[in-house]
Order: sequence, then structure tokens, then C-alpha cells
Amino acid sequence: MKLDLAFVRAQFPAFTDPSLQGQAFFENAGGSYTCKPVIDRLIRYYHSRKVQPYAPYEASRLAGEEMDEARVRLAAVLGVETDELSFGPSTTQNTYVLAQAFRQWMRPGEAIVVTNQDHEANSGPWRRLAEEGIEIREWQIDPETGHLDPAKLEELLDENVRLVCFPHCSNVVGEINPVVEITAMAHAAGAFVCVDGVSYAPHGLPDVGMIGPDIYLFSAYKTYGPHQGVMVIRRALGEQLPNQGHYFNADCLYKRLTPAGPDHAQVAASAGMVDYIDALAAHHGVTGSAAERGAGVHDLMRAQEVELLQPLLEFFGTKNSVRLLGPSRAEDRAPTVAIELGRNAEAVAAELSTHGIMTGGGDFYAVRALESMGVDPAQGVLRLSFTHYTSKPEIEQLLKGLDAVL
Repeated sequence: MKLDLAFVRAQFPAFTDPSLQGQAFFENAGGSYTCKPVIDRLIRYYHSRKVQPYAPYEASRLAGEEMDEARVRLAAVLGVETDELSFGPSTTQNTYVLAQAFRQWMRPGEAIVVTNQDHEANSGPWRRLAEEGIEIREWQIDPETGHLDPAKLEELLDENVRLVCFPHCSNVVGEINPVVEITAMAHAAGAFVCVDGVSYAPHGLPDVGMIGPDIYLFSAYKTYGPHQGVMVIRRALGEQLPNQGHYFNADCLYKRLTPAGPDHAQVAASAGMVDYIDALAAHHGVTGSAAERGAGVHDLMRAQEVELLQPLLEFFGTKNSVRLLGPSRAEDRAPTVAIELGRNAEAVAAELSTHGIMTGGGDFYAVRALESMGVDPAQGVLRLSFTHYTSKPEIEQLLKGLDAVL
């Protein structure tokens, strides 16, 4: 079944906003448009529920119920238990808190594996644990392709490794890493696994319970929702790590690793992300459990993206003056396409804006990855990123604009 793009775009008010007409949005990796169910829930909360939640009076009871609904329904789509999912101010903040818990839990001489393919948010906090005598081992990408070779990870694993951190896909390389295979390797060596899903989740929420990592992180504002970080931490690990929240919340798994008070309205509005998934599932005849509906929607999204992505990759294959980072086959990557131009990428993005293309240039917090591939972070890369709601005419507008500026 093919994704009904007219139905999809009708769920996003941005596509009918007069100020955005004629503009094609290609910076989705930095944050997607917000779907109407999220906006509706956020407005309702601020209008009618903006009180301290979980008290016995009606407005407060409803406020708490809406927050709980978001956790219950998102956890179900992700294939995990409700209390294994928590919200925080951002994925960067969630990772920082996790790193503090591991700082207390690990002993000097034990090791963490990180990559140089990551956004700095899933690399820097772990690397700082070297200050406590924890060994940091870097799983390095291929400097030509940006590929993470699982065989290279195997060389780094031994009985001292307690955690392996890697991205589901990089925000500049775009290649989709084999999470199931990598997780199985790490678990066989006795290590836990932390996956940064920020750059993958916008292209379809994964069944985390099925693919197996112990920690999975992503950002709601990149998955059509509010500005919250979403974190799954499986019980077997979460209950071992030292409590980072108030001491009296130590028995509540979803509060142990989120010490900051939640943004009540944004947590409640996150249920709108599942409203959107369910609307797509119902419209396209996808049935089953929440996780099965999520998987069906994921596949619809990916098929749409792959179809639109391949012509863009082939276009860059004809340009000797630019370098495409990551795979040239759409099936192998997310539609996040970074290009080395040999000149300042931000300036090129500014040129593209005159053609109605909204995109950006820079290092995108992936400085280690760019440096490893020989890209000057000061010049940066032009990054063109889209999701399932992007249309074929928008791709054609992008190609026309690229032809003009390149």
C-alpha cells in the first residue's frame, strides 16, 4: 500500500500556513513540522488543564490523566513497558543524566565504547567519564564512507566493557546501522547498549522491545511533537543504575533518571504523536496492536522516503564538484543527506533560500564525524533532510535549486 500523501499533509497545519507557501522544507533533521493532534492537545492543556496535575479536583485529575496517556501509548508503540519510558527536557539532557548515573555505577578500569559517527550529545557525556578512570574506546568510522563496521566493534569488546553507545543512524552520514546485530554482539560480550535514535525515529518509530537495546533515546520535536526528549530504559538496567531523582522517587523507574520536573503540557501533548500514527494506520487499513500499527506506519513512511530519496542521491552522483557523505542507495539510509562542497555550506544554504529551499549548512554537532572524513567543520556540509510528508514537487524544486547554485 502506498502512503496517501494528501491525507498526510492535511495533518500538518504548516502546509496551509500562508507564510510558508512556496517554501520547501529540507531541514527536518533539525526539527520536523508539528502535527495537528499535538497542537490540539497542547492548546487544550494550556486552555483547560494548566494546573498542578494529580490532585483530586477535576482539572488536575484530567491533567494527570493526559500526561499518563502519553506515556502509556508511546510505550505501547515502542514495544516496552509503560514505566520504561520517561520524558526529559531534551535528549542531550537525558544522556547527560544517564552518564552521571553510569559515573557512579562503574569502576575505574571498566570501559565504554563510543563512536565518532555520533552527534556530540551521544558521545561527549560518555567521553567525560574518562575523568573518573573509566576507559573510553572509540569505534571508528571508515574515513571514506562514514560506515561503522560491526567487525571493528568486535575487536573492542571484552569483559571490561559495560556499555556500547552508537546511533541508529548518523545525522550527517545517514546510514542506518544494524541495531539488532550490534546489540546482540554487545549483549553476548556482557555489555549494555545505548542507541541514539534522534536521527532515525522521525522516519518511523521503531519497536524497541523487538530490536533489543537497553536504552533508546529520541526527540519528540523531530517526530512531529513538542520539544521533549523521550527515553526508553529497560528495567534490567534502569533498576541497577543509581537513582538520579528525588530519593523518595527511587522506586519509580520512569522518575529515577529524570531529575528535572516534567513540562506537564508538553508531556501531555506527546500523546498527539500517537494520535497521528493511529490516524495514519486507520486511514491505510493497518491493524493490530499498538506496536504492530506503529510498524505498519513505519513501513509506509520508509517506502515513501526511499522513493523520493533515490533521485536526489543520483543527482549528486552526477556532480563531480561535491561529495556525498554516506551510502548512495536510498534503502540503506535515512533521507538526511550531507554534502561536502569545498566551500562554506551555510552560504550555499542562503543561496538556496532564494529558490524557496529551507535548509542549513554547518557541522550539525557532528564535528568528530566530519573531521574523521576529512571535512573541515568550519566549512561544514550542506544538509538536506526530509521525511515522509515531503512531496515529489518539493524534491523537484530542490533539484532545480541545487542545479542553479551548484
